[in-house]
Amino acid sequence: MMGTRNEDTNIGHQPPVITRKHFFQIRYSFFKLTVKFKAANLPIMKLKYFTFYCVIGLLFFSCRTSDDSTFPRRENISESVYASGLIKALYQYQAFANANGTVQEIFVQEGDTVKKGTPILSIFNESARLNRESAELNRAYADRQANQTKLKDLEISIAYSKTKHQNDSLLYERQKRLREQGIGTAVDLEQRQLAFENSKTSYEASKLRYLDLKREIDYNERSASKNLSISRALESDLVLKSEVDGRVYALLREKGEMVNAQTPLAVLGSDREFILEMQVDEYDIVKIQRGQKILVSMDSYRGEVFEAIVTKINPLMDEQSKSFMVEGVYINVPSVLYPNLTLEANIIIQSKENALILPRSYILNEKYVITTDNDTVPVQLGLKDYQKAEIISGIDEKTQVIKPGK
Repeated sequence: MMGTRNEDTNIGHQPPVITRKHFFQIRYSFFKLTVKFKAANLPIMKLKYFTFYCVIGLLFFSCRTSDDSTFPRRENISESVYASGLIKALYQYQAFANANGTVQEIFVQEGDTVKKGTPILSIFNESARLNRESAELNRAYADRQANQTKLKDLEISIAYSKTKHQNDSLLYERQKRLREQGIGTAVDLEQRQLAFENSKTSYEASKLRYLDLKREIDYNERSASKNLSISRALESDLVLKSEVDGRVYALLREKGEMVNAQTPLAVLGSDREFILEMQVDEYDIVKIQRGQKILVSMDSYRGEVFEAIVTKINPLMDEQSKSFMVEGVYINVPSVLYPNLTLEANIIIQSKENALILPRSYILNEKYVITTDNDTVPVQLGLKDYQKAEIISGIDEKTQVIKPGK
């Protein structure tokens, strides 16, 4: 469980000191004991042992008095939320290829800087190559230029049908005029009319066949082009390319290994910008806001503290860890960073200067303190961190307190 944490404090804990006053008290006590032992005719050796134990007891009492009591004092205090996490490169991601096959060639090495679109590795897949070649053949067969002869043949048929239709129309009109003059028979007129209608139907049918063939050729050409584009796209998936300007942080497969669409192949990300990914306990998440200051420490930079700010709070809780992902960016960036470096962070919730501070070990039940007169005094607390608490009211800087239970 993650909780509140801050820096160590040594308020009121000083090494025991034997003052000049203590020394003369011990010396005077030893003198009086010597006189009494001689008056009682007791051996001096017993006096030495007795004196030794008295001195030890005095020192022990002095140590306990020094360590177990203290005075409140003025200093700065801040309340913070502890979080642990990792360093991530900006835009860091695992790269996958939408293809099955074997790793054919690797074009980069781990640590190389790359541009967006730079090939990382290639995958060999025979079926993808054959599908692409087949699509190219279908596209060539469905090409409009390759079907011009069919269109030309129908255009000739349309022209012939049109001419025949026009001729039959003239003959039909001529036969009607002759029939009106009493020349020719009704059968001749009917034959001319039938020939005219047949040629008209043939002409209309040839135009429809031409339109149908043209639509079919257009459809086949577009369909073949789409299939070819799909085949080429699938074949291009056999080459994994970088999606960012950055660095290759890891190559997860070697040449000759079998891979599929669910196999991660590489880890890439920015080589200049990094983010902090921190896990904050659900108990503390309501205190976190964007823009809050973060104090970051890392094992790679022992003894150094870096400043950062909160930039993002992911709103969905991880059900397993009962924590939220909080992201931040550095204000003062370390000189060298690598992804997955561990970090510990204190997210500053609020701070106060020149506050009256007392170690929390001297506070009983977060409500009371015990003075050296054995009085139990109620106090009101303000800001608190892992070791210290602000005293708002109840005691002042002149009040000496002792640890509860001592």
